[in-house]
Amino acid sequence: MAVGTITPGAGALPATPSAVKQTVSDAFLDLRTLGWAQQYLPELMEQEAEVFGNRTLSGFLSQVGAEEAMASDQVIWSEQGRLHVSAAGTIVASTGVVTATAHSVRLNDTVVLNQAAGTLKCLVTALPDANSFTVVPYTQAAMDTSGAIVFVDGAVTGFVFGSEYKKGTEGRAESLEPSFASLTNKPAIIKDLYEVSGSDASQIGWIEVSGESGQNGYLWYLKASGDTMSRFTDYCEMTCIEGELTATGAGTAGPLNALSGTEGVFAAVENRGNVTTGGFDDVNTTLGTFDLILKRFDTQGAIEENMMFLNRNHSLAIDDMLASLNGSAQGNGTATNIAGSSYGVFNNEADMALNLGFTGFRRGSYDFYKTDWKYLNDFTTRGSFVDINGLIVPAGVSSVYDQMLGKNMKRPFLHVRYRASQTESRKMKTWVTGSVGAVSSSLDAMEVHYLSERCLVTQGANNFMLLK
Repeated sequence: MAVGTITPGAGALPATPSAVKQTVSDAFLDLRTLGWAQQYLPELMEQEAEVFGNRTLSGFLSQVGAEEAMASDQVIWSEQGRLHVSAAGTIVASTGVVTATAHSVRLNDTVVLNQAAGTLKCLVTALPDANSFTVVPYTQAAMDTSGAIVFVDGAVTGFVFGSEYKKGTEGRAESLEPSFASLTNKPAIIKDLYEVSGSDASQIGWIEVSGESGQNGYLWYLKASGDTMSRFTDYCEMTCIEGELTATGAGTAGPLNALSGTEGVFAAVENRGNVTTGGFDDVNTTLGTFDLILKRFDTQGAIEENMMFLNRNHSLAIDDMLASLNGSAQGNGTATNIAGSSYGVFNNEADMALNLGFTGFRRGSYDFYKTDWKYLNDFTTRGSFVDINGLIVPAGVSSVYDQMLGKNMKRPFLHVRYRASQTESRKMKTWVTGSVGAVSSSLDAMEVHYLSERCLVTQGANNFMLLK
């Protein structure tokens, strides 16, 4: 029997169940509506059915990141630039003049230049200005005519592989300074509130409630308060995933005027990392398309161990891809089965990885640990979209210069910074006001307030990949 489109049946739970902004009347036995004329008591199934399992979504950052306090309105960090010199521009083949804006090529450098015709090893003979340099080839008389490789006017790429000087000449006339990128992010203030009146707080419901926070009993507000806390915890993580910095000029006449936003991991990878643009999806995933990711990582930091957080379609597609391969030979460049995989990031303990939901395989010199990401599958969040299918996160730590502390620090590639000082911590604040329980105001209600101020630091975003 073929399975077509799956739709909910009549009377089924809605596809997008969500919380409402008022007390649920069905939690209480309403004698005013039912009246006293009903002769028999109904048979009550008191326990609330947990039809959606564990509804919380947080946990991603706890698997791949860390948390650290900060005392400022922003966090600034520096990331290394590349060590070697490369250039891309245009060449006039007849003269050997390469135009490359703000290049770092120096006189007497030896360079490799590439065009469609092939590559030529050349010597830099002149620097007409800061945006150009002149080269002559080693292996042929001219670049555009005499020789096996004929360059034409147009785009050219190249890199420096050394230098050469004549005997008895002066040395270098200029040095190279290391480059770095100074990056910043700002924390967002996240708030939530739960309120229950004094009368409802003393009302006994007929439903026995339970929740992810461990609350249980017949007082409905215990359920609602616990759910609010669980939802707020999710919001704190989702803000670090989905956050966007306010663009220049955005909302200048509206409510965004006083808000700066915060950069989440999706925005950081889109701005500074790698994004797949096709070919790697739940239909066309093959070993060849997967190798494109490896080749891209080779051009970046080449972090050996990476964690893949995937939606259901991509996770199954990779399972199908691996199932079609011979997984018996480890270390020969083919994918390996789970039993032969390396679990270095988990102290080489397969049980530890599997307990966290990760399974692993090796391709080339890279180890990948994949797991389903509930955030991408839940229908009330990214599960209803099709634009992001997964995220590849490098494992381990990176060394960066912290401009606030004034020294190099080793931190996970992803870590949360929250506002805190000796007298105030805004990592996860909660406080109760009102006249229910401990009286703090004349309001005949209990208000539970939640607050956090945090941001995410995405270091080395060039080692991340967003699967779209």
